[in-house]
Amino acid sequence: MAAAVAAAAGSGPAREEDSSAGEAAAPQPQAPTSTPGARLSRLPLARVKALVKADPDVTLAGQEAIFILARAAELFVETIAKDAYCCAQQGKRKTLQRRDLDNAIEAVDEFAFLEGTLD
Repeated sequence: MAAAVAAAAGSGPAREEDSSAGEAAAPQPQAPTSTPGARLSRLPLARVKALVKADPDVTLAGQEAIFILARAAELFVETIAKDAYCCAQQGKRKTLQRRDLDNAIEAVDEFAFLEGTLD
C-alpha cells in the first residue's frame, strides 16, 4: 500500500511499463521549477518587514517569518476578496463595492474579528 502511495506521489523508484512496441513509458512530468526573476510573494517583503518592525512588541523577525507573514496576508486578502465577489454576484454585479466586503464579513464567521473595523 505504501508503495502505491509513493508511486502515485512520484517519489518512488521509476518503473518502466511494458508496451506492445517494447518502448519505455514516457517520463512523468516534473513540477515546474522557479524561473529566474519569479517572485514567491506578491507583496513587497521590505514593506512587510517595515510593518512588522513598527510593532513595539517585536524585537527580531527572521526573513522566513517575514515571508510567511506576507504569504498569509496574500491568502487572507484572496479569501476575503473571493467571498466579497460572491456577495457582488448575488447582486448581479461584477464590481466589488464596500457593502460587499461588509456582507462577506457578516456572513463568514472567520471574519467576525473584522466587524466594525471598516466603519
